[in-house]
Amino acid sequence: MSSASQTETDARYHYACEIARAAASRAYAWYQQRQQLVVEHKRDLQDVVSEADRNVEELIKTLIAERFPDDAVLGEESGGDVEGARWVWVVDPIDGTACFLNGLHNWCVSLAVLCDGEALIGVVCDPNHQELFHARAGRGAWVNETRLQAHGAQHLSEGVLGLSNSSRAPAAQTAGFIQGLLEQGGMFVRIGSGALTTAWAAAGRLIGYYEAHMNPWDSLPGIVLMREAGGVTNDYLANNGLKNGNPVLLANPAIYAQVNALLGAAAVEQG
Repeated sequence: MSSASQTETDARYHYACEIARAAASRAYAWYQQRQQLVVEHKRDLQDVVSEADRNVEELIKTLIAERFPDDAVLGEESGGDVEGARWVWVVDPIDGTACFLNGLHNWCVSLAVLCDGEALIGVVCDPNHQELFHARAGRGAWVNETRLQAHGAQHLSEGVLGLSNSSRAPAAQTAGFIQGLLEQGGMFVRIGSGALTTAWAAAGRLIGYYEAHMNPWDSLPGIVLMREAGGVTNDYLANNGLKNGNPVLLANPAIYAQVNALLGAAAVEQG
């Protein structure tokens, strides 16, 4: 358990919200001139990065360094040395870059803050809909000024499940899961931004979210949001998840169990 004081955590929580708004504003300005952006591919043709991603991440890192110079930062685009750091900010400047570049509104700025290896703060900012999802351990989860509550569905057929696929998982595994979900009378949505979808799940707009492998900058904010909204998640940080990534499953306990039943051998233990 983290030994962070309330004052230390609150200071970072409020600042994380400020940073997310500033970064989202910067990203939105880039979004409005996206046709001029220089775009590169990373691992494959589906994995893209633009100069906007790097510019916004640099803004976030600069703002963190101004207020908390001793805190470490792990960014999707620039990495970061977090070894031995007590406070770690985990940052995705634009989650959903492919959506961003193609004029779709399904992208966001994603931030999490960890202390002593525990995720205490999660913030997801969606400038297209002027929504700031934010949570701090023990204080609840919110979108702007409205408190969040996880969906109360008791069966997969009672709502829409957020889902994404990962190139690190066999396609047959994802296809099999979708088939099982549909056979249960369920439905799913994939929007291109895992961080934003997890925030929607925490807001009760979706009954939950599952992805076979997710990076920490996309997953940790939603995990804090869902726990503070009354739902449950797997122990994402187990087995060095901060470095290697892990599966992500978050929902209320009933839906969590039903998703796991469909996953079979790929089931993930609740954290």
